[in-house]
Amino acid sequence: MNPVEGIWSLLRRGPPANTAFTDDEHRERTLRRGLRHIQLRPDLLDGCLAGTGLTLTHHPTTIRRDQ
Repeated sequence: MNPVEGIWSLLRRGPPANTAFTDDEHRERTLRRGLRHIQLRPDLLDGCLAGTGLTLTHHPTTIRRDQ
């Protein structure tokens, strides 16, 4: 399972659940609202990542100067 699957799972249980969309714009607004909700909840994103067993590591970029 990858993190995107966890996010889609959260979305399916959120605002779009049991919604009959009136048009494409209605669907887009609803999905954007759901994604914004997830984006503002880092614990949800961490849960999606933890479900995969993957970890994030930060590798600082070193600027190399030619001599």
